[in-house]
Amino acid sequence: MLRKIIAGTAVAGALTFGAAGIAGAATPTTPSTSGGSSGANHAALCARLSKVESRVHRIEAALAARLPKAEAREATLKSEGKTVQAQKLADRITRIENRENRVNARLAQLQAKCATTGTTGSTGSAA
Repeated sequence: MLRKIIAGTAVAGALTFGAAGIAGAATPTTPSTSGGSSGANHAALCARLSKVESRVHRIEAALAARLPKAEAREATLKSEGKTVQAQKLADRITRIENRENRVNARLAQLQAKCATTGTTGSTGSAA
């Protein structure tokens, strides 16, 4: 179960940062001296932003459903006196929560970047 949580978090990160990578891979092969080539990349990223947001929110919902079970398991381990296992599980939960926070921060940056140019693909849903 915990592996699924970790895998879900990794997928959320890959989806968020993967969109930026896809947009970055669309750079033209001819070098531009004016620096205006990032406009096409930025537009492509903003066009995919709503799809990325929906994936991230779907994965977050799945993680939110699984997290109480993992925390309950941690409490059970502590009550059984298995403190080492409980601490390892607590560390995993903390890493997952930290990863989720980083993904949300990156998503907020992308939303802000797309909102300032007026080419947003979403309506700025709350995270």
